[in-house]
Amino acid sequence: MFIYIQMLDTPEEKSKFETIYIQNRELLFRIAYDILHHRQDAEDAVHQAFVKLAENMKKIGEPEDPATRGYIVTIVENKAIDIYRRKQSSNHLEYVDEMMGVQVPYSGDDALAECILMLPQRQQLVIIMKYSYGYNLHEIARMLRITYPNAQKLDQRAKTKLRELCKEKGIEW
Repeated sequence: MFIYIQMLDTPEEKSKFETIYIQNRELLFRIAYDILHHRQDAEDAVHQAFVKLAENMKKIGEPEDPATRGYIVTIVENKAIDIYRRKQSSNHLEYVDEMMGVQVPYSGDDALAECILMLPQRQQLVIIMKYSYGYNLHEIARMLRITYPNAQKLDQRAKTKLRELCKEKGIEW
């Protein structure tokens, strides 16, 4: 709360803000949580709402006024909806099995490494991240910016394709 109060000029505004904050913080959190269903996102929405409220304290009436409560509820709803939309748009990344990029030349005599390098790049990446660096599929999904089910499918396809390539090269699986 002290961060918000630092934004205010007069003692009257600070007192009014403190009263509004104490009376409404739990209500605003519940409203944001009902929209977002995620604790940290709801906390972010409430924080953003209180920043907006502090910036507009000159427009705010008395803390007990129903119009004041309606105004701050509208602010937190809008902030929560903004966060929800932003998360929705970033979660719908298209799953692409093939990926353009730089091909890694390999001139060694390790047949398994040669087979891994024959995989499509996204599949190579999953195999290397999982088995060389020890990342789990949740971490890989976050790093590749894909959903967990897509990471599972990519891992499954990579292992199937690698098994086929190894069989062609005569490598025991």
